[in-house]
Amino acid sequence: MDLAGKLMVAMPAMGDPRFERSVILICAHSDEGAMGLIVNKPVTDFSFTELLAQLNISKHEKGRDIRVHFGGPVERGRGFVLHSSDYASGGATTQVRGGFGMTATLDVLEALAQGEGPRQALLALGYAGWGPGQLEAEIARNDWLIADAAGELIFSGQDSTKWAGALRRMGIDPITLSPSAGHA
Repeated sequence: MDLAGKLMVAMPAMGDPRFERSVILICAHSDEGAMGLIVNKPVTDFSFTELLAQLNISKHEKGRDIRVHFGGPVERGRGFVLHSSDYASGGATTQVRGGFGMTATLDVLEALAQGEGPRQALLALGYAGWGPGQLEAEIARNDWLIADAAGELIFSGQDSTKWAGALRRMGIDPITLSPSAGHA
């Protein structure tokens, strides 16, 4: 099972508070593990403009201001720009199934600061990572639901509604979702 390009939607009984009500886009998945970015947990104490200043990148008056998110607990000091597929930085952009790209180099930040770059983007600090078989075990344990990814959900400005929105796109009313899971 290759989950690259899919969303992982946390079940209500998620035991890890870092992932409670998380929506994660899986960017890479193989026998060696998986890597994804949480797309619905904005960082409230750090802005894109502050990041540009720290990196000595000048922001043009037409420069974009994208949202900064907690991408996951692994390498929290590292940034990843998740974006629409209309931008590529040579070999530095990972194409993610479903029409997304992920770039972790300064050139995408510089392009955004100049008002260029991808049409849609969000910045994630850190990422969610799983070792071999770990994500599959969590899915089997009913920690996650698997959903199709949609750009309008991922890049929506309404982070607080993405979890419920992802469930509704699957035909699930969040109110009826039980916090305890079972197996038939």
